[in-house]
Amino acid sequence: MNKELLKLARDAIKCKLENKDLVVSENIKKKYAEHQACFVSLSINNKLRGCIGTLEAKKELYKDVIDNSIHAAFSDPRFPPLKNSELANIKIEISILSIPRKLDWTDEKDLLKKINKKMGIILKKGFYSSTFLPQVWEQLPDKVDFLENLSIKAGLSKDSWKDSEFWFYKVKSIKEAD
Repeated sequence: MNKELLKLARDAIKCKLENKDLVVSENIKKKYAEHQACFVSLSINNKLRGCIGTLEAKKELYKDVIDNSIHAAFSDPRFPPLKNSELANIKIEISILSIPRKLDWTDEKDLLKKINKKMGIILKKGFYSSTFLPQVWEQLPDKVDFLENLSIKAGLSKDSWKDSEFWFYKVKSIKEAD
């Protein structure tokens, strides 16, 4: 499974760079036909180079991998579009998400007790929302720091997490070897 989806992601990016049509085998279409959500992260020398994904399973996993790979490479607003010269240096990671579940909490202390470093977290407040994959805990291991950065990512003040709604999910992560 791991190699097939990673190859699909790389092939999608390569075809886009070369302005060619991606041909997906019937085997891949059948094997990954279940509706699942994923994120595709690209890195160069262990530094993020693009990350785009979906939180809700709205299409077949193989289609979500293709779309998110292309968007991570060419449409992440934090980075310029990937160049052909960078393709050989990128490492691809695919995070397949479980269905998000609402996290009920009573106060800040209760919330901090309930979240853990295996969770991907979605913050929602009004029209604002943001998410961090569980891998972000490696850069932001402190729970308060994690939630403050999640609030800022949503375009809110750093303390907005204290009166926001939270959802959590788990991921199955597959990545290319370093």
